[in-house]
Amino acid sequence: MCTGKCAKFIGKLLFPLGICAITANLLLYFPNGRILEVEQITDFVWFFQGIVGAGLLVFLPAFMMLSAGGDGCCANRCGMLLTVILSALGTIGGVYCMVMSAMGLVHGPLCDTGNGEYIYPFRNNTEENNYLFHHETWSTCKEPENVVLWNVVLFSILIGIGAIEAILCLIQVINGIIGVICGTCLRKRKISVSRPR
Repeated sequence: MCTGKCAKFIGKLLFPLGICAITANLLLYFPNGRILEVEQITDFVWFFQGIVGAGLLVFLPAFMMLSAGGDGCCANRCGMLLTVILSALGTIGGVYCMVMSAMGLVHGPLCDTGNGEYIYPFRNNTEENNYLFHHETWSTCKEPENVVLWNVVLFSILIGIGAIEAILCLIQVINGIIGVICGTCLRKRKISVSRPR
């Protein structure tokens, strides 16, 4: 597969992943489908890891990848060089999404434990007592209903999407470097064979 086609393929994969990341991040603002006050939403949602990190920062290289396989030797190499730079940015965005989502997952959600006050009931847990491994503690959060499951699923999705995007962008960095050095496609050369008379 030539480097231009590979870039286009990766670019096409990144678009649905970015849309899924933005959607997952937006859903975190509405725990269990409810609209809450700003101060009642988990703090790790406000880092916009799905919207900016796995979304916008990945769309930039994806757009460039789709146009990198065009005609013209110079345009192809310049385009591939831009995909290398933008893919490095996309890798950073994917890693940022992974790290912030993992922190949100580990620290747990903001919720009402039954006294009307929103707190982080799982923040000071040790590794042995982490709420992720003790499902029976999830009932500590009374409001919003199912907020723990909501956060666990959506943050896990963001971690997975961020990891896939980071890997794809790293592959494009390598593919782009090859494209800059060798061009976007190996053209078949016609070899004329002369027959003896």
